Amino acid sequence: MKRMSCIFRKRPWIVSCLLCCFCILVQAQPPRGPLVISPEVHPDRSVTFRYLAPQARQVKLSTQFEKAAVPLTKNEQGIWSVTVGPVKPDIYPYSFQVDGVTVMDPANVAFFPNERFKASLVDIPGETPLIHALKEVPHGTITYEYYPSTAGTTGSLVVYTPPGYDQKSSQKYPVYYLISGTTDTEETFFKVGRTNLILDNLLAEGKAKPMIIVMPYGNVAAREAEQKGGPKPADPTVRDDADAVNRANAFGDDLTRHIIPYIDKNYRTLPNRENRAIGGFSRGGGQTLRAAFGHLDTFAWVCAYSSYLSPQEMERSYPAITRNPAQTNQQLKLLWVSVGSEDFLYKGTLEFMEYLKSKNVQFKSRITDGGHTWMNVKAYVAETVPLLFQ
Repeated sequence: MKRMSCIFRKRPWIVSCLLCCFCILVQAQPPRGPLVISPEVHPDRSVTFRYLAPQARQVKLSTQFEKAAVPLTKNEQGIWSVTVGPVKPDIYPYSFQVDGVTVMDPANVAFFPNERFKASLVDIPGETPLIHALKEVPHGTITYEYYPSTAGTTGSLVVYTPPGYDQKSSQKYPVYYLISGTTDTEETFFKVGRTNLILDNLLAEGKAKPMIIVMPYGNVAAREAEQKGGPKPADPTVRDDADAVNRANAFGDDLTRHIIPYIDKNYRTLPNRENRAIGGFSRGGGQTLRAAFGHLDTFAWVCAYSSYLSPQEMERSYPAITRNPAQTNQQLKLLWVSVGSEDFLYKGTLEFMEYLKSKNVQFKSRITDGGHTWMNVKAYVAETVPLLFQ
């Protein structure tokens, strides 16, 4: 401290320069508006949303627990607000429509990872903690991984290892590969589906077997385009046309040729089909069924959440599944199909169930209320994980 004081006395210009820089930095900062707290969850489970926009003409709230956009009211400080609810406990995405433009909530750090849209998340707790709630139990670890993938690109994964993984250096684990839906990223099952907390809580209750969960990015074409400097291709407009099937098969190839070998090399896995499960939501569910039916030597446990394959595609691409149902039933330790009664894929999923039933292929099914939502996905994950590797 004495030496620093001496330097300042001998070179007063240093002090002047520092003061000048400080003044410039202060002047460069944007003016601070009033503090905005949003969302604010009240004890009765009503929620207040706020958005600072003094110049906006109209702000609306869009969320999955309201059937239509809800107008906000502006106060004298330029803060728009609305209180809605009470809301059924769960995690919900929401966004604001500001003069017709959809934006995230800048006061909220919790967001929905997605390629095409950005939404914020609000967590409504229950009186009894829900299965995805953060509880005082042993917790697993989330790791971000990068692996050498197709066409010289680098793929990305989110990997969950169960509590005690680092301490039990000799123990090996089964693996559940879990794939998100169209335009979702490798983070969605983690940040929206809270899969890590669901596993932590089920393990603490003794309801699941310790396992590794691998959450990959399912859009191979988009990744290749992005890393090679091209625009991301548009999503297929028909779920089972040639383009959609080819993209799903490209992901399946990446999964079996690159992701699984990378995980088996870098994690303590049980590298056989009896200890390998695959599941997915929406597009990820279609990728799941195609990868599993095309690689019965690789997967023995299959979970399709809000997804299906058409009877035509089954007959065309996977005739072995129904040609010898007794063999299929022996090979598949679990084939699970689930959907919400308001899901836009409900009809196709029911048709898929009826097709499997008519061909004597055994499966477990679950039809819930609600639509094509991550609220349903969390319920499906919580219900299927205890069935795996038993």
